[in-house]
Amino acid sequence: MELTWIAIIASLVMGIGALLIFIFAVKQDYFRNLEETKYQVFWSDLEELVESSVEDHRNGEEGQRND
Repeated sequence: MELTWIAIIASLVMGIGALLIFIFAVKQDYFRNLEETKYQVFWSDLEELVESSVEDHRNGEEGQRND
């Protein structure tokens, strides 16, 4: 029976801890704009793709001029 009470108290402490962390995150505006983060990752990947494409295109033009 003692082990049951320890398990109940431990689960309550963990639940209260999770609730406090959630409240802290909300007050610090960690959940302000979740969509923006998704698009930041998308646009950074897209910029890398465009930059590599432009470099490939420039290297192709230089090769044609030298021929």
